[in-house]
Amino acid sequence: MRPATATAAAVTTLIGAGAAAVAAGRYASTAALGAGPGGSLPGEPRLTVHATAPGRVVLTRCLASLRPGRYGLTAAGVHAVVGPVLEDVPHSADTVVRRLERVARGRLEPGVRVRLTPQLHTGTPAGALGIDHDDVEVPGELGPLPAWFVPGARSTWVITVHGLGTTREHPLNVLGFLHRARLPVLDLAYRGDPGAPRPADGLGHLGDSEWRDLDAAVRHAVRNGAESVILHGWSTGGAMALHAAANCGLRDRIRGLVLDSPVLDWEATVRALATARRIPGPLLPLAVRAAQGRTGVHGDRLAEAADPDGLRVPTLLFHGPDDHLAPWAASRELAARRPDLVTLHTVRDAPHGAMWNAGPDRYEEILRRFLTPLM
Repeated sequence: MRPATATAAAVTTLIGAGAAAVAAGRYASTAALGAGPGGSLPGEPRLTVHATAPGRVVLTRCLASLRPGRYGLTAAGVHAVVGPVLEDVPHSADTVVRRLERVARGRLEPGVRVRLTPQLHTGTPAGALGIDHDDVEVPGELGPLPAWFVPGARSTWVITVHGLGTTREHPLNVLGFLHRARLPVLDLAYRGDPGAPRPADGLGHLGDSEWRDLDAAVRHAVRNGAESVILHGWSTGGAMALHAAANCGLRDRIRGLVLDSPVLDWEATVRALATARRIPGPLLPLAVRAAQGRTGVHGDRLAEAADPDGLRVPTLLFHGPDDHLAPWAASRELAARRPDLVTLHTVRDAPHGAMWNAGPDRYEEILRRFLTPLM
């Protein structure tokens, strides 16, 4: 082969390899950050409904279906709620029987393939829980943000922000508790959520840009009578809360943080999301670099917001070792470095965003003790 021809062939090969790498990175980053709200989290297995009876449902037996606590069951057009495993009910070795609390939507029939979700409720606070609320719009950076406001007698508001794989229906899990405590609650839908503006790139940023919608919610609360606010965030909502506590123009009004399964390490969560969506290991570095290039996020801002030395308000952490999307180690480090402000409650046998589901009564009692001096 002539030198010029060989050089051209080599350049063509390099260009082709480079283009393939870019395409692979783009695909992997979309797999990690492109999932919309309300979809099941990656890594959650699909379970077959084998049978139903009054108050019971028989599911495929696996580690997920054996989890303790209360969960939603979701499929296309179906949403149900299951309670604890019923060990004393006869069943085959490859199935598990759980208490069936209700079927909120659709029909739960044998053969239906479902996934567990931490989101118990569907619909509005009034429709799901019988709690009166107002539909409000929070002026956001990209446009109006829909939110539910539940009035309360106290001057401290709780602003709730959901995370990966859920919608603003997820915080309804704790809304009844907060309402009984007479705390006003603003449950926010942020960019990318149904009814909210879409981000220009169509990707989630794991809280790095979304926190500005939480900042808008804090301003809305203060304009409408809140003397102080407590931010309660799940997953990426926890990252948003940390960003807001560090950067919000009204951060002096933030009295406390409740972080459930918080995303504290941006790169680790991108890798975990890509892995859970079956992206091959060799492509994971490309996924991270592509995600950084497409979103402008490089993890430094989250690391700064989550810096224990910069934390200024009491913080309650719910997290555990079975969270494979947001590493538990980061929460342990945060708590260890700021024992004066941070309380970590470890929850075992619970996946990402499901710390309440594993033990609702214990969760709410811990939350009550934390909130009481801040009200």
